Amino acid sequence: MIISRTPVRISFFGGGTDFRDFYTRSFGAVLSTAIKKYIYVAVNTKFDDNIRVSYSETENVDSLDKIKHDLVRECMRDCKIDKKVEIVTIADIPGHGSGLGSSSSLTVGLLNALDAYTNNQRSAAMLAKEACRIEIEVLKNPIGKQDQYIAAFGGFRYIKFFPDEKVSVEPIVLSDNTFEELKNNLISFYIPGLRASTEILSDQKKNISERIQVLEKMRDQAEEGRDLLKDGDISAFGSLLDQAWKLKSSLSSKISTSTINEYYATGLKAGAMGGKLSGAGGSGFLTFYCEKEWQKKLRDALSGLKEMDIDFEPEGTKILYSDH
Repeated sequence: MIISRTPVRISFFGGGTDFRDFYTRSFGAVLSTAIKKYIYVAVNTKFDDNIRVSYSETENVDSLDKIKHDLVRECMRDCKIDKKVEIVTIADIPGHGSGLGSSSSLTVGLLNALDAYTNNQRSAAMLAKEACRIEIEVLKNPIGKQDQYIAAFGGFRYIKFFPDEKVSVEPIVLSDNTFEELKNNLISFYIPGLRASTEILSDQKKNISERIQVLEKMRDQAEEGRDLLKDGDISAFGSLLDQAWKLKSSLSSKISTSTINEYYATGLKAGAMGGKLSGAGGSGFLTFYCEKEWQKKLRDALSGLKEMDIDFEPEGTKILYSDH
């Protein structure tokens, strides 16, 4: 039995600049943190030669090509496993529409668990690179590269994407006071709904050439946010989130909705300085920066939404248990 644990993330600035259509023009950059919400993957040897995969559905098949879960199928193919295995996935967050990068965390965690199962080991950089290859090149998902890297490395990171496909992952070292104050001033609410993330991301990709200047500003905000954190100026960081949300909303008409706009306006009116919707848009976790004196008012104003507690995770994907 092998069990891996892989964090999901909150991305603050630069989302969209990790698309190949953008970063090959100059470079992309994001500021993101792993959080203590996880995707777990368990891998075990099956008694017979078949394959069993359990997630929101359960599949029992006799060949690799019959697996419907495309990430599981392609990760198994990558690790050269084609029979006699059981794979179970469990998540701390909703499986679809969370906007916290859960699909990429699953891919990274699957690769890590299957590597351990086959007595192989890849570095965090290699896991992230292979997860990108599977999701973007093999499965043709219209996504960027940030989620795979933060899932693999964990921590608070400033990540740059270069035209030659190289990626740099810079740790952000915060003072204890800045770390605690930022954590305590972030409040996140879940907005449920079935969002067509592929449709939203495809529309966003289609508009890249028309939104270059907007994306360049978003990329530069990642560096600005990094520097504000290093300086301990988290109030300015909170205000920058509001600017970033306005820019992101302009990338595609599908990113926000009247309901999300109403929740966001309610949050600002209640005292939040800024915020952002995680992921492609349409639904997911709406995270606000709100200082302590206004937090009760914010929670009361959005009491109809389920709150998610936030704590930062310093580690990336890891093997929790192995008796293989």
